[in-house]
Amino acid sequence: PIEARRLPPGHEMPPECGGYLFASRYCEVDRMVHVAWDLFGNTPDSWERVQAVVDWVHDNVTFGYQFARPTKTAFDVYSERQGVCRDFQHLAITFLRALNVPARYVTGYLGDIGVPASDTPMDFSAWAEVYVGDAWRTIDARHNQPRIGRILMARGRDAVDVALTTSFGATTLKDFKVWTDEVPAAA
Repeated sequence: PIEARRLPPGHEMPPECGGYLFASRYCEVDRMVHVAWDLFGNTPDSWERVQAVVDWVHDNVTFGYQFARPTKTAFDVYSERQGVCRDFQHLAITFLRALNVPARYVTGYLGDIGVPASDTPMDFSAWAEVYVGDAWRTIDARHNQPRIGRILMARGRDAVDVALTTSFGATTLKDFKVWTDEVPAAA
C-alpha cells in the first residue's frame, strides 16, 4: 500500500526528479525550508509525511477566487492563508521540496464525476504529483480526497511552466467552454 512506501533518498531517485527538488518562481523552497522542517520534520520518512503536508495545507488555507493574483507565491499563501487551487498546490509543493520530496505542478481539467452536484460550473484546476516509492503519485491539497476524471494538460515546476494562457499585450477573455463526457469502463 502507498502508506507503507518510503521516500527515496536522493541517490535512489531517477535523474528526472532533480528539477522538482529546487525552488522555482512560485515555490520559494529556500525561504520556506525552516518552516517545512519545523512543521513536518518529525513525521515518518514515508507517504505519511506527504499526507501530513497535504492535510496541513488543506486545513490551513481558505479557498476563494477573490484571493487570486498573478504574483502570489507559496510564501504569500503561507502568510495570508488563502488562495485558489494553484496556490494550495504551490504551498504543498514548496513544503515537499523543502523536505527533499520531488514535487511537480499539474494543470488540467477537473470535472464533476463522482462528487456531489454543484450549481457552480467545473473549471480548470491545479493539482500536484510527488515521487514516492518508484512512481509519481497524484496529490491535491485543495480537495484532499481522491477524485476521478482528471484531464491532464501539462506538468511543470510551477504555474509558470504550464500556464493555462500566456498573453502578450492587452487581452480580454470573452468566453470559453469545456465539454467532457464520462467514458464507460472497458469491459
